[in-house]
This record gives sequence, C-alpha cells and structure tokens, in this order.
Amino acid sequence: MTVQPSAPTPALVLQSERLQDGPLVDALVDRAFGPGRFTKVSERVREFATFAPELSMCAWADRRLLGCARMWRVRVGGRPVMFLGPFAVEQGERNAGFGARLIARACEAAADAGETHVLLVGDEPYFSRVGFTSAGGREVTMPGPVDQRRVLVRALTPNVGRLAGLVTAL
Repeated sequence: MTVQPSAPTPALVLQSERLQDGPLVDALVDRAFGPGRFTKVSERVREFATFAPELSMCAWADRRLLGCARMWRVRVGGRPVMFLGPFAVEQGERNAGFGARLIARACEAAADAGETHVLLVGDEPYFSRVGFTSAGGREVTMPGPVDQRRVLVRALTPNVGRLAGLVTAL
C-alpha cells in the first residue's frame, strides 16, 4: 500500500481588512457569536466607536477567511486608545495557534500607527498570551454592565501610564 503525502498546509496570510472583506468578516462573526453578541457591552462600544480597518486584521488561507480581529478608535478618560473586537476564528480552525498571531499582528499595527493602548473585553487566560492584563483595565469604566475582571488592556509602549475613566467616542 502506497501512502500519499498529505497536501501542504496553505500559507496563512495576515492583512489589514479591506472594504470588500466586510461581508465575509460579518458572516464569520455571526457564526462565531450568534445573535447574543448584540447584548454585550462590547457591542455598545462599537455603536459609537470609529472603525479602523487599516489596523483590523484578517487571516486568509487559499482565499478563505479563517479569522478576524477588528480594531476601533475610542477614548478612555479622554485618552485615545484602540478597542479590539470582535475577534473570531472559524470553528474548524480553532486551536491552530494563529488566533494569537492575528491579535499580535493587530496590536503591532496599532503600535506602528502610534497608538499607546489596546482595550478589550475577554478571557484573561487566553489574551494574557498576547500581553493583555486585567490589572490594566481595573480603572476603565465600560458603557454598560461588565465583569470588570474581563476588561483587559495591553500597553503598546513602555511607561505610557494606566488607563482610567469612561470609554467614550473619539
């Protein structure tokens, strides 16, 4: 019996979200989170935030969207920061390790653009792998109910100080 070599894994391409990617990203987010996502505090933030497609990342393999990490411009206590979310990976592609690469790349893009912090609402055990901490989010007030332990911040440059205050529109 001859064993056929397996097909090579397609190269993962991480790139900024383009206008034409929007419908595919929206569909991926819908599959990942369902209609319940509209009740979350993160959605309240996105209602007033300014979308930053140039800092939002999409993961592609063979022209197939495998994941996304969207970035939004907001203020915390009057200070401009980036808000990350939604972050989604196709069900069959989870645990492949590229989700963390996708978030790290979005944060790199934000740092390269001169941003100082990225804020998100999520699970610290997952997001701590890419530099997010709940300690950084303790003094951040979201525009609705949230478990404060899930408010996470990543400082993109050293010695930029802590974030404190209400999340508002830019």
